Amino acid sequence: MKSFHDQVRIKENFKRAKVLVIEDNDDHWLFIKRAMQQCLSEITPIRAVCPQEALTFLHEWQHQEWEIPKVIIQDLYLPNRTAGWQLLRQIKQMPIPFCQVPVIMLSSSNDSNDIMEAYAFGASSYLVKPITFDGWLTYFLELRTYWWETVSLPPLHYVL
Repeated sequence: MKSFHDQVRIKENFKRAKVLVIEDNDDHWLFIKRAMQQCLSEITPIRAVCPQEALTFLHEWQHQEWEIPKVIIQDLYLPNRTAGWQLLRQIKQMPIPFCQVPVIMLSSSNDSNDIMEAYAFGASSYLVKPITFDGWLTYFLELRTYWWETVSLPPLHYVL
């Protein structure tokens, strides 16, 4: 049973929660969207299909703190890893609070160099994409448990 403090923290994590999903593969997006609907129905997923669209969203949200995503889920290959690394670096170089948003890197690659670079460039987590829809459900149930029910996400306020 969760304590009152835990319940308050969880409620705050879910408050107006948006997730920016940066994924260029339509099939993966369908899996992600369906899994999020089942596992994180309180969350509003916003999809960007390329780095430029993701940066456009983030720049538009700079003056609307209620639009800032709680978490960013980013594919590494957008369409290549160079573009993925560049986008991650750009997000981490943005002003507060955007640079503080946790970035979960998703990739089909399980190459140890990709994993090490993701953390070196500021990713909060690195997940290898599952092959089946059941695998996606498992990931999003675990993401729910960890990112929304366990950790205390920082309050994101726009700094002038």
